[in-house]
Amino acid sequence: MSISSALPEQTPTDAGKRSGRTLALLALAQLIYALDLNIVFVALPEIGSDLGFPGQTQQLVISAYVVFAGGFLLFGGRAADLLGRRRMFVLALALYAVSSLAGGLANSSGVIIAARAVQGIGGALLLPATLALINTQFDEGPRRNRALAVWGGAGASGLTLGALLGGVLTENFGWPAVFFVNVPLAGLVALAALYVIPRDPARGERRAFDLPGSISVTMGATLLVFALVEGPELGWDSPVVAGSFALAVILLAVFAVVEARSADPLMPFRLFRNRNLTVGMTITFIYMATFGVLPYFLTVLMHTVHGYSALETGLGFLIPSVAIAAGTQLGERFSTRTGVRNTLLTGFVIGVIGTAGLAFGFGADAGYGLLVPGLVVSGVGQGIVWTSMWIASATGTQAHEQGVANGIASTTLNIGNAIGLAVFTVIADLGTDGKTGEALRVATADGEFLVVLLTAAAMAAGLLVALTLKRGSAAPPTPVSKEEEVLTAG
Repeated sequence: MSISSALPEQTPTDAGKRSGRTLALLALAQLIYALDLNIVFVALPEIGSDLGFPGQTQQLVISAYVVFAGGFLLFGGRAADLLGRRRMFVLALALYAVSSLAGGLANSSGVIIAARAVQGIGGALLLPATLALINTQFDEGPRRNRALAVWGGAGASGLTLGALLGGVLTENFGWPAVFFVNVPLAGLVALAALYVIPRDPARGERRAFDLPGSISVTMGATLLVFALVEGPELGWDSPVVAGSFALAVILLAVFAVVEARSADPLMPFRLFRNRNLTVGMTITFIYMATFGVLPYFLTVLMHTVHGYSALETGLGFLIPSVAIAAGTQLGERFSTRTGVRNTLLTGFVIGVIGTAGLAFGFGADAGYGLLVPGLVVSGVGQGIVWTSMWIASATGTQAHEQGVANGIASTTLNIGNAIGLAVFTVIADLGTDGKTGEALRVATADGEFLVVLLTAAAMAAGLLVALTLKRGSAAPPTPVSKEEEVLTAG
């Protein structure tokens, strides 16, 4: 009798229930990840006041997370493929829980910045592992599209809850609460994953981790994101920023040479022969350089220009987040019925129209009501693009390389956000030099009006990139060698 015949047969109902529980956990992890992106924003003034942060250095609490999350994503994707998706998923959540506890207990600026850096590494391990689990647990096509829509909707909900919960917790319990809330959430999801998510399959053959490639790309990407994030604060001619750029270029060049010569590279260049992946990663870059910078400028508008409290600012994100969540579900339906190419085109067209309309709510004396139509339309477009770009990135990639493929797409996502913020914050601040009081408030609103119009124009680049996709929603998988087929089976 074979081993398989000795085991109890799993019915379709049992398999469906397990898939549902797995998806629920993966969606909850994405909610935690998204929650952490916004929850600290509204608490920054209180953190700065309590820990003695000068106003200019408070941004380091945000930057530490962004820099390390962006730098470790490719490493996290490869680790998920080689060490196991469930293992990396649980490890990432454990890092989140421990670093959040340290952040809440922090009594100095150094401790809280270090805690945020570790949170960033946790995020870099979590995002590609979560996406790889979705793309391997759910078959390519309608099931995977639906799973990505649920995952994307949870992320949109996390952005809302982050801004709203950050305001509520900060006003009622103090800023440490925005860190402590992650501890039980991340801990419980990590424990549940051990019982719900299937075990990582045993590897039939050991594979090298490509340590030189891992070190060079992680350090290079981290320095690149650091330079992009800190450039507007320290000045683009600062020795620290210029030196970081130079070292990043050198290290990334070393990485390219190492990968070209490696028998088992961290990032196999042949993956880029898959047009879906190359288009998907390009669109993730454009997405975060345009759609992805809008929450920052909305926060500045509501908090600085209009003087909203932390709670009021959080409430202001309810409408766009609901719109984005609705868009993620439309993205799944459109992708399944009309194909990824048409869905991306639709999402970007809606996004351009909505974001252009949104700009007219960025006036010094404009009320929140003028923002609402643009927030709704732009949010729907954003959600449609979000779901369909991840479907594109995952299509045609072999199961055993889903982690590194998602690491590649996630890396361009973070770099796109860093570059978008670096460029657009410089443009927004051009007319504010030497101004104070009412003049500064008006100049800030005017600068943001221009920036939002420019992001709408830049979204048109997404249309052009989406046109290069083949019609239809799927593509044949990337060809693999006999050795890779053995590894996949193992």
